[in-house]
Amino acid sequence: MNEIMNEIEGIYAVWLREAKIYVREKERLISSVISPLLWIFGFGAGVGSTVNDISGYSYQVFIYPGITVMAVLFTSLFYGIYIIWDRKLDFLKEVLVAPVSRASVFAGKVLGGVTDAMMQVIFLLIIGLFINVPLTLPVAVAAFLMLLLISIAMVSIGLVIGANLQSPEGFSLVINFVMWPMFFFSGALFPVSNLPAWLAGITALNPLTYGVDALRGIILGINHFPIYLDAALMLLFALVAMGAGILSFRRM
Repeated sequence: MNEIMNEIEGIYAVWLREAKIYVREKERLISSVISPLLWIFGFGAGVGSTVNDISGYSYQVFIYPGITVMAVLFTSLFYGIYIIWDRKLDFLKEVLVAPVSRASVFAGKVLGGVTDAMMQVIFLLIIGLFINVPLTLPVAVAAFLMLLLISIAMVSIGLVIGANLQSPEGFSLVINFVMWPMFFFSGALFPVSNLPAWLAGITALNPLTYGVDALRGIILGINHFPIYLDAALMLLFALVAMGAGILSFRRM
């Protein structure tokens, strides 16, 4: 019982540090919110003025779920760079020699990254109310839970990459090769039905496709795959990513 309590206290301590850093660095919240707002109001409104409504929704509203997922994707993946900075500052050494398992350290880091992303999600859900996105309380709760699952998966991937690299420059290079293809081939900006065969194949292999499809189904009722399938595949991807993260932390 004492061992379990020690592990819980270790997870909480790591999470609390990450949360305090996030609160102190208000620039992170501001910068993470600006990008999705530009996509929603700039790109969405601009392109929306030249295309017809999709399934009864304006283009701006149609891409809202995808842009929200994009915000979670970017924030969650880039969170992995803090592992590299922790290593450079020797803070990571102190954490890894603490009397808690590497899995608990990883779990605390994941919770810290997820907290960052979900603070951003709350803001974006509020923004959705001002652009006529049909967000009722049950829909908002379901959307929040799906985005939470997506964030857990993506924070884990970011931590895996950060744990296996030594420099911020290398991390930025690798993360861009991961982040942008996942976003552009997820259906965030276009319907995934009636795509060319090559593009349909790529989107089907992209795990983020199922997160976007699930969120769009929850919020707008437009989904290409059954929502239970989307949720199951995202859960499987999250478990695999977490497993890879724990292994990466054990090897550090």
